[in-house]
Amino acid sequence: MKIIYFSQTGNTEKMANLILQGIESEGKKVELMEVSSVSSEDVKDEEIIILGCSAYGAEELDESEMEPFVKSLEGQIQGEKVALFGSWGWGNGEWMKEWEKRMESYGGILISEGLTVQESPEGENEERCIDFGKLIAKSK
Repeated sequence: MKIIYFSQTGNTEKMANLILQGIESEGKKVELMEVSSVSSEDVKDEEIIILGCSAYGAEELDESEMEPFVKSLEGQIQGEKVALFGSWGWGNGEWMKEWEKRMESYGGILISEGLTVQESPEGENEERCIDFGKLIAKSK
């Protein structure tokens, strides 16, 4: 299993590490990877594709690294399980709803609603991230 993420300020990276904790607490192996170091080939044989990206600009995915990677998944994730997460600082989380629709249009099967956290995950939101990881681990 791989968690592939883009983090501008470190908030989404913190989420990724907490999700990793949740997955590992269920006895599963997982690898954390920045999107800049992966290609669509890296997720070819994954049972669950776990992607994280913060809201960017006018509530959209990062255009420099995450957007090209997500676009490369089109036609390659038919019937694959997908988990999405990310942080945001403004707006209302619309970028996640659009991202979910996009993954479904690519044929991906969302294991749950995407996990979003405003700013840095603290307190209850840290627990939500860990629980999301546990949910991912149990959905194999």
